[in-house]
Amino acid sequence: MIPTPKAPPFDVELGSTLAALGDLLNPTLTPDMISGMRGGPLTAPIEDQLAGHAVRHEERIIPGPEGAPDIVVSIFTKIGHVPGGPGIYHTHGGGMIIGDRFLGADMLIEWVELMDAVAVSVEYRLAPENPDPAPVEDCYAGLVWTAAHAEELGFDPQRLIIAGASAGGGLAAGVSLLARDRGGPALAGQVLICPMLDDRNETVSSYQIDGFGLWDRTSNDTGWDALLGDRRKTAEVSIYAAPARATDLSGLPPAFIDVATAEVFRDEVVAYASGIWAVGGVAELHVWAGGFHGFDMIVPQAALSIQARDVRTKWVRRILGA
Repeated sequence: MIPTPKAPPFDVELGSTLAALGDLLNPTLTPDMISGMRGGPLTAPIEDQLAGHAVRHEERIIPGPEGAPDIVVSIFTKIGHVPGGPGIYHTHGGGMIIGDRFLGADMLIEWVELMDAVAVSVEYRLAPENPDPAPVEDCYAGLVWTAAHAEELGFDPQRLIIAGASAGGGLAAGVSLLARDRGGPALAGQVLICPMLDDRNETVSSYQIDGFGLWDRTSNDTGWDALLGDRRKTAEVSIYAAPARATDLSGLPPAFIDVATAEVFRDEVVAYASGIWAVGGVAELHVWAGGFHGFDMIVPQAALSIQARDVRTKWVRRILGA
């Protein structure tokens, strides 16, 4: 057996903060912990996230996939909004098993305020109660609704992007593939933030991050097992559930992709960007040295987090002309 190489070190500032948080951030999530995680807050209440921002929030209930329950979406619009600007469709993180549409809303609120964009965040069904394809089909249904209601919501459908982090990044990639293959809504870009792409969990980085950091290889097993059950690691896994399984990454919208060096997803994310480049596609990849999974969400005040968020926002502004 070949020994697993030592993991890259954490950035000093991030590492010290992670150590200070201690038991508040357990790196390892097992199936018996899912219920408890859902019962606790993963993010600040949306009212707190909106405080001090000139952004309005409303909820809508929209049709789900055919034969499936309706879906709740949250819509964020700048107060005094001028119609015709960009649109942002958001899929939240949480390993496919936890979280809600407000996880990552701070990024949306910032973009809405900065670009006078309209953002829609979807409440998709979670595994294991709702295994694949429920999450990605819910997200796709939400995208179709968002694009079809562009005029009503007040954005330009030609300037619509999809964005998500972690599982939300994987779902954003899967929805982009679905939109390509079904002739669905045209997307101006896809923002894949530390995306969860590969159910196999067999890369070097997936072995390096084990028992420390945030979202280690056992957590990854927990999420993928819940989503795919017995199909996991077989040929029965859909490219829309695990986009790393796609052998053709042509015809996709321009991608912004980022990941950290000290996280499980590092190698599968780099491979996904390479796959887009291999077919002549457009992808901008950033690999943040010393970061752990979701570092810019957990420690937003850290210098590396500020840099990562700034680079991401600048790409979004450039691709949307905002």
